[in-house]
Amino acid sequence: MTTTMFRRTFMQAGLLVSAPAFASPVMRFPRDFGAHNDTALEWWYLTGILNDASEAPRYGYQLTFFRLKGPAAADHPSAFAARQLLLGHAALSDLKAGRLRHDQRTARTGFNLAEASSADTDVRMRDWSLRRTADGYQASLHSASQGFALELQLKTSQAVLLQGLDGISRKGPQPGQFSHYYSQVQLLTQARLSLDGQPPVALLGRSWLDHEWSDQLMGVAGPDQAVGWDWAGLNLDDGGALTIFRLRRADASVLWAGGSWRKPDGSTQNFMPGDVVMTPLRRWRSPTSEADYPVDWSLQTPLGVLTLKALIDAQEIDARLSTGMRYWEGAAALFAADGKPLGRGYLELTGYAGPMGF
Repeated sequence: MTTTMFRRTFMQAGLLVSAPAFASPVMRFPRDFGAHNDTALEWWYLTGILNDASEAPRYGYQLTFFRLKGPAAADHPSAFAARQLLLGHAALSDLKAGRLRHDQRTARTGFNLAEASSADTDVRMRDWSLRRTADGYQASLHSASQGFALELQLKTSQAVLLQGLDGISRKGPQPGQFSHYYSQVQLLTQARLSLDGQPPVALLGRSWLDHEWSDQLMGVAGPDQAVGWDWAGLNLDDGGALTIFRLRRADASVLWAGGSWRKPDGSTQNFMPGDVVMTPLRRWRSPTSEADYPVDWSLQTPLGVLTLKALIDAQEIDARLSTGMRYWEGAAALFAADGKPLGRGYLELTGYAGPMGF
């Protein structure tokens, strides 16, 4: 399938499907770990920080699978029919070298080459995969073009975090602006990383998995639309977790904001739009797209005033051959007002190299 066809299908699936009213907020596991083929857009988003032997952060990684409802009917008789589409993004941030490696894939499901199970988390695109196990997850990715391979064992240490109201996460003021959304935070991670054909090295760290599905791209329903979003998922050093996001209009005003705080005792506080203020502190200009990305932030949340800083600046991903977008996605660290380190995770910035839309 050509890039143009993928972009057209993504647009049709993610943007032009009319949004339903709120569905039942009840999530059922393990079923909801799997794919929801009746919805237009879905993703499994795995990120993490990997430490070297000194326990200093050495690498950040991302592995994301997008599932899209394809243009072909579910009962189409042809084995080649594009009933469901899969897109994959993989990235490795070398924090010492200040270098980002990233790769992307596109495929229609079928032929045991690209599949997303509806029974449980089991997604694969050839030698890229994410699968739920008895005590966590396994993930694997190999990029010959970018010279890296990563094998991950991820052990769950906490219960599933339901984002929003029992897994219904509001993304705007309109009734249809929502997604089904849960996270697996504080995943204890063992990794084997191979670079440029060298023997693999063992690394330890913590990871974060988001699984989200919807009938629309976030925040684009109705006349009051978002052109991009700023999001962070951060594993805190005290065992908690912080999710924070905002969706921006074309004039840079905030359409919606939210997030959650998983406290050390396991309880969760969900944020309303008035609970969150995200203020850019420093920007980095991409030499390729010339987009200005706010890579350092002041965050006002129920946790207090915090500072979020990119661990390296050059973490822009050019995904125009799959989703049609450029965006910034990278490792970041969280600090208290007095400079005390609080945790690490990933920051995502979209809509700065052009409006959302694929």
